[in-house]
Amino acid sequence: MKYLIVEDERLTADSLAKMVNSIRPDYNLLAVFDSVSSAVKWLKQNPHPQLAFFDIQLADGISFEIFEQVKIDFPVIFTTAYNEYALKAFKVNSIDYLLKPVNENELKTAIDKFENTRNTATTIDSSQITTLINQLSNNYKSRFLVKVGEHLKMINCSDIAFFHSMEKSTFIRNTEGRDYAIDQTLDQIELVVNPSEFYRVNRSCIIGINSIRDIVAYSNSRLKIVPTVKTDEDIIVSRERVSGFKEWLER
Repeated sequence: MKYLIVEDERLTADSLAKMVNSIRPDYNLLAVFDSVSSAVKWLKQNPHPQLAFFDIQLADGISFEIFEQVKIDFPVIFTTAYNEYALKAFKVNSIDYLLKPVNENELKTAIDKFENTRNTATTIDSSQITTLINQLSNNYKSRFLVKVGEHLKMINCSDIAFFHSMEKSTFIRNTEGRDYAIDQTLDQIELVVNPSEFYRVNRSCIIGINSIRDIVAYSNSRLKIVPTVKTDEDIIVSRERVSGFKEWLER
C-alpha cells in the first residue's frame, strides 16, 4: 500500500510516518511534501498513491487547492489542529479526519475505515472544494449575479435582506423588497456568505443582520423575526436554531 504525506511541519510528518509504520508495516511512504506547489508538481508527474494524509494548512496555502489543480482519484485523510476545518474537510472527500496532535488509536481507526471502504468509488465535488477554499481564507461572496429577463444584474450582499426558498426555488429578497431567482440552493449559499452578516434561521430562510427590524417571542420556544422589508410569510427561527441565533446576534 503506497501513500503520501502532505504536511509542512517536519516533526509532525515524521511522527505520523512512524505511527503508520507501527500500525501497518507493509505500507510504503512514497514522499513527504510541505506545500501545495510541491505536492501538485509531484502528483502531475508520478503515478498516484492509494492513500494520502493532507494537512489542511500548508506553507503556501490550503491543501484543498491541490484538488483544483490535480484530479485526485485516491482517498484522503485530513489532519488539522482546527476542529471547524476538520468538519468541513470531512464533508468533501476524506475517509476520515484526524485532529492534531494525532493519536495512534484514532489513526488506526482511520486506516481501518480506509481499508474497509477502499473499493468504494472516490468522487470530488469541485464546487465544494472552491467553497471550502473561500471559507478557510475568509473570501466570502460580496455579490450575486442574477438574470432579469435578457439581462444580468449584480446584487451586492449589502443590498440583500434575506435569501429564501419556496416551491423548490431559491430567491434573493433585496432591501427594496423585490425577489430575484438564483440557481444556488440555500445549503450552497450558507457556505459562501459571511457568517457574521447572514444566519440560517430555518430550512427556508437565511436572514441578513441588517434586515432585522424586531424579534418577538413565538410559540414552542421559537422566535419570530420582523424584517425591514415586506414579506407574505412569517420568518420563524426554528427551536433548534434559537440558541445559535442569539449567539450570532451578540457577535
